[in-house]
Amino acid sequence: MTYEHTRQAPGRVRDGIVQVMSHTSQPLSVKEIEARVSQVVGPTRGSSIRSYLRLNTPTVFARERRGVYRLRSSAESGVQRDLPAPGGWEAPESFGQATLHHADCFDWLREQEDNTIHAVVTDPPYGLHEYTNEQQAKLRKGKGGVWRIPPSFDGHRRSPLPRFTTLSQDQLNDIRTFFFVWARLLLPKLVPGAQVVVASNPLLSYLVSGALADAGLERRGEVVRLTMTMRGGDRPKAAHNEFRDVSVMPRSMWEPWVVYRKPIEGRVQDNLRTWKTGGFRRPIPDKPFGDVIASAPTRKAERDLAPHPSLKPQAFLRTLVRAALPLGEGVVLDPFAGAGSTLAAAEAVGYKSVGIEKDLLYFEMAKEAIPKLTGYSPTNGQSSR
Repeated sequence: MTYEHTRQAPGRVRDGIVQVMSHTSQPLSVKEIEARVSQVVGPTRGSSIRSYLRLNTPTVFARERRGVYRLRSSAESGVQRDLPAPGGWEAPESFGQATLHHADCFDWLREQEDNTIHAVVTDPPYGLHEYTNEQQAKLRKGKGGVWRIPPSFDGHRRSPLPRFTTLSQDQLNDIRTFFFVWARLLLPKLVPGAQVVVASNPLLSYLVSGALADAGLERRGEVVRLTMTMRGGDRPKAAHNEFRDVSVMPRSMWEPWVVYRKPIEGRVQDNLRTWKTGGFRRPIPDKPFGDVIASAPTRKAERDLAPHPSLKPQAFLRTLVRAALPLGEGVVLDPFAGAGSTLAAAEAVGYKSVGIEKDLLYFEMAKEAIPKLTGYSPTNGQSSR
């Protein structure tokens, strides 16, 4: 993007400033803001950024001291900002070869050395809005909000599901920007050939996929988690009897996990020798890793160990995590760790892993859940510990 184009698109510069400042818990200097905005929207005149900061302080931004700004909190300005105050993070926790950090992954990634992460397997907030403080508070009170609380079936309480069809165009744009900024921060931290496997859903995966490609990762397909969900298949609301033979949208029977890779150095075999990455580990020597993995909804026994609304089953995660390191060497990162299920899967297959979770409730949940999920036996639903 040229400077001339930037002058013709002030809204894009504005959105870039708000986005980069939304994804940090620390005040930023003008130089830091300029550098991060250029990552998002391309080369941008510093004068444009400084002018926007001056014109929108104190309505949108707060000046901490000369040349240092932060985004004003929702209570101050109506801007959503779901991060704790600086210094409000808990100390990291270790579980065998797994390390869990209470942090914002954007800040955490910026502090890491380049070429240190060998794979990413993560189940991020699909639509972002469902994991804001407001919507999480509603969910935890059983009020739902954007979350749909399905009725019990055969005496079993079913997991809540976010309604992605309710997202506005602005919220859809935020998703793409969020994952673009995240992937641009992630890219230099990955070793060449590192796999990036990101959970999504059929309604939003095109946004996530496009953002990762625009950030410089190369698309390598999708892994299909073959499982029945409660999304879709319903008759028209308030007209069930009139249109009994109509489904408004297809009932979802699969879940896409988009697969991307940091470009390799040389040939795959060269990259494997140097970085131990570039492909997927076969389940057995004579069988290639496939892109369809038969799964099932997460069992109640497993959800009792980690009552996270988006918990994925260990049987599926262990298959995926094991495949992500082709030689079984390196570090697996989950930057949206939730209840720690990816870290537990890595522990179960003997891999080093790092997880980042900014929500204190889920961080505390993960501290309890990781050892339990690691010892969980998917075959009989019992803990082996």
